[in-house]
Amino acid sequence: MREDRPSTTAQAVAARRALHQVLDNPKVFDDPLAAAILGPDAMAAASVRELASPHSRYLRAFIAARSRYAEDQLARSISRGTRQYVVLGAGLDTFAYRNPHRDLRVFEIDHPATQAWKRRLLAEAKIQIPETLTFAPVNFETESFSAGLARVGFDSNGATFFSWLGVTPYLAREVVFANLRAMASSAGGAAAVFDYAVPRASLNVLNRLAFDALSRRVAAAGEPFRGFFDPDDLAGELRGMGFREIEDLDSARINARYFRDRSDGLGVRGALGRLLFASSFS
Repeated sequence: MREDRPSTTAQAVAARRALHQVLDNPKVFDDPLAAAILGPDAMAAASVRELASPHSRYLRAFIAARSRYAEDQLARSISRGTRQYVVLGAGLDTFAYRNPHRDLRVFEIDHPATQAWKRRLLAEAKIQIPETLTFAPVNFETESFSAGLARVGFDSNGATFFSWLGVTPYLAREVVFANLRAMASSAGGAAAVFDYAVPRASLNVLNRLAFDALSRRVAAAGEPFRGFFDPDDLAGELRGMGFREIEDLDSARINARYFRDRSDGLGVRGALGRLLFASSFS
């Protein structure tokens, strides 16, 4: 992304989370602040774009499911004693502003331009920044998230949950692995949820066409896809880093968990994106 402006994909993702609240029933992911932080003008423009494309609902479903999955796994980690939550590439994520856990510290890490933009939107929407939230500006391409956390009072010895949604496809493989290794090396133990993209060569013809169309759109926005991972290879890398428990969800498993028995047909389609949970706790 450009240094002088916030991420355009962060705004598009936030719009789909917000539209899920008004277009889909029942909701997979409940977020009462999603529309407020985006603002009425952006919501209106996003609605026009979303309804104009019959395929947008599939991406909206994936975005809703990954947010739900991350917060489901976070709740599981909190029940096991985790008291620190790091949102990597936070964008317009709203968890910190509706956090029901008084003793959970939340750290939002993002590019400085995107973070400054978010803080302006929060002020405009009159959404208060809670005392349990800490902002940590980091450019993932030039600095590790660990360095950013070290500047803002993060407890490196505390058990930590990480969410890293909508980021890995835009980073080089070595950058992704460096950050995953940093998570795994947390002294107090770590669990993480992230989504990732599989290589184009592993897709069938129809999924390649969908991939190419999406690739063109994100490249035109100045944020091209860069990182792709084979599921088996990725699992092997994660185990080598020290992650003991791994769950990897493809579209079929996402649909079985979150979109079963719906009358509106909402669900995830295609094979490009997957969700993964990894934990270093024994």
